[in-house]
Amino acid sequence: MKLVGMLDSPYVRRTAISLRAQNIPFEHLPISTFAGFDAFAAINPVVKAPTFVTDEGIVLMDSGLILEYGERLAAPGLQLSPRDIETHARALRITGLALAACEKTVQIVYEYNLRPPETWHQPWLDRVHCQLLSAYDLLEHEIQRADPWLFGQRPLLADITSAVAFRFTREKLPQVISADGHSALAALSARAEATEPFHAFPFV
Repeated sequence: MKLVGMLDSPYVRRTAISLRAQNIPFEHLPISTFAGFDAFAAINPVVKAPTFVTDEGIVLMDSGLILEYGERLAAPGLQLSPRDIETHARALRITGLALAACEKTVQIVYEYNLRPPETWHQPWLDRVHCQLLSAYDLLEHEIQRADPWLFGQRPLLADITSAVAFRFTREKLPQVISADGHSALAALSARAEATEPFHAFPFV
């Protein structure tokens, strides 16, 4: 199996780390959707990262769908979603907040990096900044309950996605999100980055 995409994408990184945590073997192909567009298109013409190719040659895309497939492949005891329905709902909420933070970070980064300053639409940027801060404030409140992880003695998908998202935003928008203002997230991120799956797929 193959996972295609660069680890500077939080969606690619959360997928790689999660599959590693589940002991699911795969080959990582670090192909950029920008510099490596043609090579990526040869695997998936939609050129969407992450892309995952199963042993049967089925091409999957979207990190959530890839990780749903991973849940089916994982051995008993290595699934990354809580079994209890109420706990599962809370895990989905946390994961959703982290993914919203990723999305808003990407929107801001693309606006700053891909458009000339004279074309920036400040009211829209202000709204996206507000959404980003709201996502992290709500996430910080949820993460305060982690001991040491959110749902037990090992990191599950909610932990992984939250840690990946926080690292991504801190790297890309350090002037917007501070560790001082989000101490629980910063602590979770540090614990997660010290684990083997995070070491195996570092932010680059």
